Amino acid sequence: MVRNYRIGRLEQEIQREVDDILMKRVRDPRVQGVTITGVEVTGDLQHATIYYSILSDQASAAEKTQAGLDKATGLIRRELGSRLSIYVTPEIKFEQDRSVQYGNRIDQLLNQVKKNNQDNDA
Repeated sequence: MVRNYRIGRLEQEIQREVDDILMKRVRDPRVQGVTITGVEVTGDLQHATIYYSILSDQASAAEKTQAGLDKATGLIRRELGSRLSIYVTPEIKFEQDRSVQYGNRIDQLLNQVKKNNQDNDA
């Protein structure tokens, strides 16, 4: 399926604006250090899933961050409504992007295999 150009532009704009809103408007310490990694908007522009990553691997930090983002959702959506030039502001939900953690885990495993091979060669 070919992605609609308009949807792609809107996703980029939402990502840029949410990043800015989190830095400048949201005062909750739980959302500091959040990086917006991507946005997916449905074809009818009614819903947007915003993917984020955090530096910590701890489950407690992830839960706190998710709670902070959930609490800030209303403010973020209102800000988006005033900043974006679209008829209806999409409902937004935040989901942690696990691809960064997944990539780190693969790196760890590859390094482990490499180390084991070096130990066996010695």
